[in-house]
Amino acid sequence: MVHEPTRSGAEHYRCLGVGVGPANLSLASLLHSRPDVTSLFLDRKKSFGWHDGQQLPGNTLQVSLFKDLVTLADPRNPFSFLSYLHDNGRLYHFLNAQFDAVPRAEFRNYLAWASRSNKNIVFGETVREVSFDRVFTVRTDRRTVTADNVVVGVGSRPWVPSYADGNLGPTQFHVSRYRDPARDLSGKRVVVIGGGQSGAEVFLDLVSQSRDALPRRVSWVSRRGNYFPIDDSPFTNDYYMPSYADYFYDQARETRHAFNRRNVLSSDGISQSTLKEIYQRVYTHRFVDGNLDLVGLYPNREVTEVTDGVYGGWQVTSRHNDHPESTEVFDADTVIWATGFRPTRMDFLDPIADRLERDGDELRVDEDYAVCWDGPDDRRVFVQNAARGQRGLADPNLSLNAWRSQRIADRLGKVSSNAQLPSFIEWSSKSRAGRTP
Repeated sequence: MVHEPTRSGAEHYRCLGVGVGPANLSLASLLHSRPDVTSLFLDRKKSFGWHDGQQLPGNTLQVSLFKDLVTLADPRNPFSFLSYLHDNGRLYHFLNAQFDAVPRAEFRNYLAWASRSNKNIVFGETVREVSFDRVFTVRTDRRTVTADNVVVGVGSRPWVPSYADGNLGPTQFHVSRYRDPARDLSGKRVVVIGGGQSGAEVFLDLVSQSRDALPRRVSWVSRRGNYFPIDDSPFTNDYYMPSYADYFYDQARETRHAFNRRNVLSSDGISQSTLKEIYQRVYTHRFVDGNLDLVGLYPNREVTEVTDGVYGGWQVTSRHNDHPESTEVFDADTVIWATGFRPTRMDFLDPIADRLERDGDELRVDEDYAVCWDGPDDRRVFVQNAARGQRGLADPNLSLNAWRSQRIADRLGKVSSNAQLPSFIEWSSKSRAGRTP
């Protein structure tokens, strides 16, 4: 497709996407067959990647296969998960396999297939800066292009406490770097910090090794009161419907943040199947194999520091939440932080940063994920997966990925898609007051 150059000679697009993770990949898939919305999506990575450093055998999605890039917005779109299976000749095989949930590695392969199949996606090109003068000028390490709108979907980055930043390396690392082919943890003392799904998966992998490859000891520390399951019940899943996302957006900031804290297990709990397998592994090691010292489970603790060990390795110090005066020290050869992710910095927006409104640590967005700013209404910066405080727990989740992309695509194309029926639940009071910022 030929794009009209601007007077400066640069190619011009209706939509320029920065980053190609699942969020912008969803939007690129919805826009692929839309000649009225010319688009280009750029990513600095050489090829598509999605949590590649923590893809472990047996890991599965915690959401339905229908929560792919496009299905919940456009079931006929050729970039659906079912289209991927059909295109690769494995649809019947997938049905016959009777998976309880989609293998995460297979879903990652699906996403990579979608990225390779879309001619509007370019890898290996880094966006350096975005400026604005009637249109957005986007400078990369290869060229300069212009766009009416910019959609930022740079994803999230691994997060560890500030006191651990300076110690990261081969023996202390974030869970996103767990799958290092050269890493051997056999015979080592390992401490896993973090009680969500990622921490559970790594713990399970460590205690599932063959006898010769087992660590000497694996301690699992979590600040949560227990190793809690994800709440995947029907009415809780209503939090991950478009109608609730819009209701959430209209609430006061304090109400939104309190809700996210209160309901975090609806998105960041541990799969029941993972918990069951962990318990069975612990049982087998302790009572069948007589390996009494392999596993240590320590919930309800807050890790306060990690320092050099007296005889090498590390010392992990924690404080019990019910007995804050009490501290415990764990000796470790390897420390694994399963402490989640935070939105990636958007330094390339620095030239226009003072024109973009903020909501605490986030860019303030409107109902269509367009950043509120002082520029013209038909020129916008949109952000994906960076408004959890305004849009709720579903924002970084796959559940509303396709719907959010559809909202943005509709805004770009100045159209309106068919709305889904509302929840069975009446979330809003009939006498509800206006939104408080």
